[in-house]
Amino acid sequence: MSAALPPIRVLVADDHSLLREGIVALLAGDSGIAIVGQAANGAEALERFASLRPDVTLMDLQMPVMGGHEAMLAIRALEPNARVLVLTTYKGDARIARALGAGACGYLLKCAIRLNLADAIARVHAGHRYIPAEVAAEMANYFGSDNLSGRELEVLRLVADGNSNREVGVRLAIKEETVKAHVSAVLSKLGARDRTHATTIALRRGILTLS
Repeated sequence: MSAALPPIRVLVADDHSLLREGIVALLAGDSGIAIVGQAANGAEALERFASLRPDVTLMDLQMPVMGGHEAMLAIRALEPNARVLVLTTYKGDARIARALGAGACGYLLKCAIRLNLADAIARVHAGHRYIPAEVAAEMANYFGSDNLSGRELEVLRLVADGNSNREVGVRLAIKEETVKAHVSAVLSKLGARDRTHATTIALRRGILTLS
């Protein structure tokens, strides 16, 4: 008779203690998974990862001190083969792309945790990507669309903060006509009617984030 496989060792990083406790309770009855540590922010996640070396890390994106994106980059620098599964309420395509670019192996919406978390952990641990259909569809909606340039993103951030074209020009040390050209390009790339609509689209897609 072959020996039973050891459980998948999991680290949970989320700034909401109730969610962490819920995940622990949800997985308590699964003999194939063991929660070995918890973290309330990205800095703690990095520290716990370094000391515990879990098989899979569950990572929220929006956390204090250090966000999930920065924590993933740091963890992957420490261990290039680290397996990180993002748990988040955000399904904007830009957020998804940033998370996958930072090394995430999977992306699970928190509303689907109860039904899909154990399977997602198992698949990520086995070396597969876990991208649910809902998340894949969000990415496909904008596949091939033009990305904003770094300057266009700077302009959009300042516009979203309520700055006029003249004020944006002063902040970035560029001419007001240049600002207008960047704003027009942003509206075109985002398919937006006006500045307010562009901000709304950018927030929904995760191009901009609320501070």
